Amino acid sequence: MAEINVVPYIDVMLVLLIIFMITAPLLAQGVKVELPQAASKPLPPESKEPLVVTVDVAGKYYLNIGDRQEQEVDEETLVQRVAAVLGRTPETPVLVRGDHAVDYGRVVRAMSLLQQAGAPGVGLMTDPEQNPKR
Repeated sequence: MAEINVVPYIDVMLVLLIIFMITAPLLAQGVKVELPQAASKPLPPESKEPLVVTVDVAGKYYLNIGDRQEQEVDEETLVQRVAAVLGRTPETPVLVRGDHAVDYGRVVRAMSLLQQAGAPGVGLMTDPEQNPKR
């Protein structure tokens, strides 16, 4: 009578599960920002990967393209990089991700820079409300 021993397969599966559980939190990239909360609809799943400009609590700008996403960019570099991306793919959605404690003027300045770079429209990112009022 032939039998298949599945115990080694279960061991391998559990080891892979542990590896994925350890590495998943390490994959979270980006700058730490406390987004404001608002009741809004998420982007449709079929939309393209958005171009996100982050404004941290100190008012520094970060861009989610390239290999150095956690490196601060100045205003001139921001405009050049966004213009290059929008020149290749003009239908790319553009979003601003501003910390809730940052000066409002810095977020408006980021939106102005994006407009200079050729963005036809700019969206604002928020976190969903924890206790929405109904």
